[in-house]
Amino acid sequence: MMVPVRCFTCGKVVGEHWEEFKQRTREGDESPEVVLDNLGIERPCCRRMLVSHKDLVDVVSPYQ
Repeated sequence: MMVPVRCFTCGKVVGEHWEEFKQRTREGDESPEVVLDNLGIERPCCRRMLVSHKDLVDVVSPYQ
């Protein structure tokens, strides 16, 4: 659904980086690893929150 605001494991705020991460990786010029390094997300638990997220708002919205 929506990207979580905080990391489930450590509690660090990661939701504020989602739009920039999505935009920069969608363009294809940068790998997710480089983008996360530039955004300052270093912990593996926080990195997986953004890398593994699948935006499903458009899929679920017709059923609400």
